Amino acid sequence: MRGMTETAPTGLAIALEPLVTRVLAGNPSPYTSTGTQTYLVGTADVAVIDPGPDDADHLSALLAAVDGRPVRAILCTHTHRDHSPAAPALKAATGAPIIGCAPLALDDGGPRADAAFDTGYAPDRVLADGEQLSGKGWTLTAVATPGHTSNHLCFALEESGALFTGDHVMGWSTTVVAPPDGNMAAYMASLDRLMGRAQDRVYYPAHGDPIENPHRFVRGLAGHRRQREGQILRLLAQGIGDVPDMVERMYVGLDPRLHGAAGRSVLAHLLDLETRGRVVSIGDVWGLAA
Repeated sequence: MRGMTETAPTGLAIALEPLVTRVLAGNPSPYTSTGTQTYLVGTADVAVIDPGPDDADHLSALLAAVDGRPVRAILCTHTHRDHSPAAPALKAATGAPIIGCAPLALDDGGPRADAAFDTGYAPDRVLADGEQLSGKGWTLTAVATPGHTSNHLCFALEESGALFTGDHVMGWSTTVVAPPDGNMAAYMASLDRLMGRAQDRVYYPAHGDPIENPHRFVRGLAGHRRQREGQILRLLAQGIGDVPDMVERMYVGLDPRLHGAAGRSVLAHLLDLETRGRVVSIGDVWGLAA
């Protein structure tokens, strides 16, 4: 399979399998890997998944990849600004409706490790969990996977066993779960849901390489989160309950510029543990529940 994003040129349409083509946007960063990957599904007619950032070059590359074929839908997994802002321009150029996740725009000024929300996202239709779209020879099913964001959807290609995972499962890094919208309990439940989907053969994430042993990969992600939770509980048992102090001990060697974002992940774990009655907070200081 042609799937290595580390060497994939920006803007080039690369066929990953008969029904799937990838186009890489030119927005690399420490938080997007080599950039956002837009996927075209279909041959005679197509759906476009995660049209990407509002970038004229990427739009031109997408239209070149479409090559005059009918676009049945522009699908968005969620509304971060590296995923959905190109949708209106692509709609204007193709006439295709914007379909997929629900609108969500938060004024979140905290230290993020991902893109902020797309406040201009306005879908023509919101897909509920299990709803389908189809074209000539392809069918996509929405799979609700909240956690990274509350409105996150994956899309399953029924004909080939491919799952387009957006930012829920990425091929290069763990997923950001940043309160107030990111929710660790929802994220873990969504990982469990993917573990129960025996039909998924390969994941195509918005960032990073295809994941060709998806269930083993998801088990690793869940295990990593459980290890983080264990670290937090051990630190609390030692009387270390301030999030910045916890980050310093948990993320040894991390670029200090990313400490604030790491703190959001720790906070997501703490809020989950609080809901489960394991920890309590007094102001900004956390401790084990009695």
